Amino acid sequence: MGRFAFVLRRPFQLIPVIIGISLITFVLLQLTPGDPVRVMLGSRASPEAIQEMRTRYGLDRPVIVQYGYYVMNAVQGDLGQSLAFRSPVSKIIAQRVAPTVYVLVYGLALSTLLTLALAVPAARSQGGFVDQLVRLVCVTVVGIPSYWIGLMLIMFLGLQLKLFPVSGFGPDPLANLWHMFMPALTIALAITPILTRNLRATLVAQMNADYVTAGRSKGLPESYVFWRHVFPNSLLPTLNLAGVIVSFLIGGTVIVESVFNIPGLGQLMVRSVLTRDYFTVQGVTLVLALGVVLTTFVVDVLTVLLDPRVKL
Repeated sequence: MGRFAFVLRRPFQLIPVIIGISLITFVLLQLTPGDPVRVMLGSRASPEAIQEMRTRYGLDRPVIVQYGYYVMNAVQGDLGQSLAFRSPVSKIIAQRVAPTVYVLVYGLALSTLLTLALAVPAARSQGGFVDQLVRLVCVTVVGIPSYWIGLMLIMFLGLQLKLFPVSGFGPDPLANLWHMFMPALTIALAITPILTRNLRATLVAQMNADYVTAGRSKGLPESYVFWRHVFPNSLLPTLNLAGVIVSFLIGGTVIVESVFNIPGLGQLMVRSVLTRDYFTVQGVTLVLALGVVLTTFVVDVLTVLLDPRVKL
């Protein structure tokens, strides 16, 4: 139980992180040029209407007072009212969380399959043709921007071959396996080269370890040594790297969702920034930050489960 004591401590340690993120976001939005009320009401709005709107949303109060009210309301689950949608921010976010979570999990699942399919054969044929080919593909793909990958998939798989829908979100989870394939594949192709190179290097290092040599000297089959000892011992570094990459992907969904017109948090963030919808931007940022924190926490738990020597 001592190895898992951090499960009780970690939530309290992350509270300052969440507060810091909310404060930085709040200050940056205040410094952003433009007036959200004028954007919402239009250039012909009267000064009286603008002042009334400011008073209604508390935008006429000092910045420190606005932040204080925001924190107190956020603790109670109230993220404010959207200036653009005229609806509670928490309700808007709740409606858009599912597409973002779906495409992230789907992309991570595809990336896991691709990583195993590439890294394992490359490591087992170290220095051979397959290994050189996999390394060449990884070096080539890793430098391609994700939005370009998405546009190419839309052009070939969506418009020319007409195999998959080019935008939107499907009606149910099973339909989305087909509907969200291209966005998920875009995410997978963006992170697979990094994970593949890391897992391949770790597998090669483990295959040259002393315990592997000892197993071979005892006459154990090569496949048994690889899958029973080498492969499990190589997962931990790749898992930690995957956790870091997924954390970046949570914030990077803005690009993928914009390319494929997915009604998720990324697309909501872009529209809210363009309309100066302060409360919605703050709410989405807070939710994405919580997603990053939760991902880090899950990776820590899996790390302790996989390696009994680790104590956090």
